Amino acid sequence: MSMHPDCERIMLTEEQLRARVREVALQVDKDFADKRPLVVGILKGSIIFYADFIRCLSMPVELDFMVVSSYGSGTVSSGKLKIKKDLDKDIKGRDVIIVEDIIDSGFTLANLKALLLERGAASVKIVTLLNKAERREYDIAPDYNCFDIENEFVIGYGLDYDEQYRHLPYIGILKPSVYEK
Repeated sequence: MSMHPDCERIMLTEEQLRARVREVALQVDKDFADKRPLVVGILKGSIIFYADFIRCLSMPVELDFMVVSSYGSGTVSSGKLKIKKDLDKDIKGRDVIIVEDIIDSGFTLANLKALLLERGAASVKIVTLLNKAERREYDIAPDYNCFDIENEFVIGYGLDYDEQYRHLPYIGILKPSVYEK
């Protein structure tokens, strides 16, 4: 697939994504070898990463999803955590692995991790595709991270701008002219 015209450049290729997701999944597999964690995908942005990640695991896992947001249709966090779809499974006493597309300010994951621990999870670990450490405003770090990235607005591989570009097989940098309209 050629680069989308709204992309400034490709940051991470399909091949780079595939290789690194496999590496991270193998480490998680090793660390949770004697457990049966609940792997929670944070929709919608993590869906492609989540699917690729769980296919690389060999340990038994259960799957669940949440729709949690602090963005809406903009590019800046609203500062309010919204749970639009909650877990279907009881997590009391369970090891939970959150699979998220990107950690930016850290607001969403800091609040979500605290909530899941409040609900009685035995442990909560975070697997993220992308980590924007320079934007961090909350004391949260991924336990497993695929890539550290610069402060760019990225799209593709599940990440969107206003529900567009999720289908791209790579991570691209969105041209500012697209979201500064």
